[in-house]
Amino acid sequence: MTNILVTGGNGQLGSEIKDVALKYSNYNFYFTDSSDLDITNHEKVEVFVAENSIDVIINCAAYTAVDRAESDVALSDEINHLAVKNFSEIAKDQNIQLIQISTDYVFDGTNYQPYIESDKTNPQSVYGKTKLDGELVMKQIKPENSIIIRTSWVYSSYGNNFVKTMMRLGRDRDELGIIFDQVGTPTYARDLAKAILDIIPQLKTKEVEVYHYSNEGVCSWYDFAKAIFELNTISVKANAIETVQYPTPAKRPLYSVLNKSKIKTQFNVEVPYWKDSLIKMLEKIKE
Repeated sequence: MTNILVTGGNGQLGSEIKDVALKYSNYNFYFTDSSDLDITNHEKVEVFVAENSIDVIINCAAYTAVDRAESDVALSDEINHLAVKNFSEIAKDQNIQLIQISTDYVFDGTNYQPYIESDKTNPQSVYGKTKLDGELVMKQIKPENSIIIRTSWVYSSYGNNFVKTMMRLGRDRDELGIIFDQVGTPTYARDLAKAILDIIPQLKTKEVEVYHYSNEGVCSWYDFAKAIFELNTISVKANAIETVQYPTPAKRPLYSVLNKSKIKTQFNVEVPYWKDSLIKMLEKIKE
């Protein structure tokens, strides 16, 4: 039996892992959140891992309030960077696997073709910088059989996200302005959860490897919203607007399409098309 610690257990990805966990009879899960385990406290994490004979840590915990992070730099750094340092040191000392979840925000969004793992990073926000610092410290410490998975535009039937916001606003308002010049790929957290759990038995690395995972296809936030409205028969008028018309404290990448060839080839991961996954998520909400 493989003992797996999932941090951020009540977040979007953690909740989806909890949902699909029943299909993995050879795994025993420990789901924690900030009230159960302070991931910024090295000693507490070390004790928890030792007492529960943890074999794998999946770190889904993150400071994801992108705009708030611009003024809450210290806490963002503690959770997105220093906690990863704790996990990396403990993983190395106790010879356990670490899967760190990262983000497209480590890039500046100026590419014109899908980002591969070795492309130059250049975060434009505190959130992106602290997530990149987490990646760098993990690579520096080098826990074996451990990987970083960058993802983008995550949504789920759990928690707050773009899909739920569009459904709520679409029913409350007559028209909405939605950004059309930021392009990427939505990621259904359930698909990512399955990919992670399928990858675990295949992890054999000396260096910390980076992989990209999002759903297949490309769209803008405007396209994504239009699909949400159509699938829910919401008749709100959607107006395409530019990023400059909707200023935010944190700068968003204009282009954050991720190339998934590496994860698909090395781990035989199947990646669903974004709209097919959106349909499945909406069906789950209606159940």
